[in-house]
Amino acid sequence: QVQLVESGGGLVQPGGSLRLSCAASGFTFRRYAMNWYRQAPGKERELVAIIGTTEGSTTYADSVKGRFTISRDNDKNTVNLQMNSLKPEDTAVYYCYVSIAPWNVYWGQGTQVTVSS
Repeated sequence: QVQLVESGGGLVQPGGSLRLSCAASGFTFRRYAMNWYRQAPGKERELVAIIGTTEGSTTYADSVKGRFTISRDNDKNTVNLQMNSLKPEDTAVYYCYVSIAPWNVYWGQGTQVTVSS
């Protein structure tokens, strides 16, 4: 079955960096776009970044442009999110997401990112 397992979250000071990873299994990874979402306390889940089936196709939320970079390794079935210049407002649970079909979507369990001094 499809599994998405995130890792790499933690506590970091403002201005710091973290790298999140999502290990995918149970589907043909290279055929699907992969997404990162986040959900802050009391807020709706929001899209952070999308990467298409190739490295060159990426989209970012305006709030993270220039600070976050999404990448994928189709040999290792992983998608990564490099987060630099982190701000307190980046504090959230970060989720990996894939849509195999409109009626068939999957989420990881999430990884907590806390930006605080």
